[in-house]
Amino acid sequence: MIRARIAEDETDRRSQLRLPVELEVKMRELGANGVEANVLNISERGFMAESDAAFEVGSRVWLILPGRDRANAVVKWTAGDKLGAEFSEPITLGDYGIPAHG
Repeated sequence: MIRARIAEDETDRRSQLRLPVELEVKMRELGANGVEANVLNISERGFMAESDAAFEVGSRVWLILPGRDRANAVVKWTAGDKLGAEFSEPITLGDYGIPAHG
């Protein structure tokens, strides 16, 4: 029998509001060429996107928003053509041209 327990003091990673968006972006794994992707939702701590490219869980990527700086993230999960990533450092959505209220 396996017994597991979640630490009571662990904060909820999903406490940040995820804004539904449709952003055409480029994603680039470190050391690789950029690929087209579509961001489906985003928060100050992470995003979900879909892309035809395959990304590995744990890989570091750059999210390049049109006309904006890039943000570094780590891929946390993949499912088919979708992936979820956590920014290395939280971003301010307004700095990336994304209104705080969606």
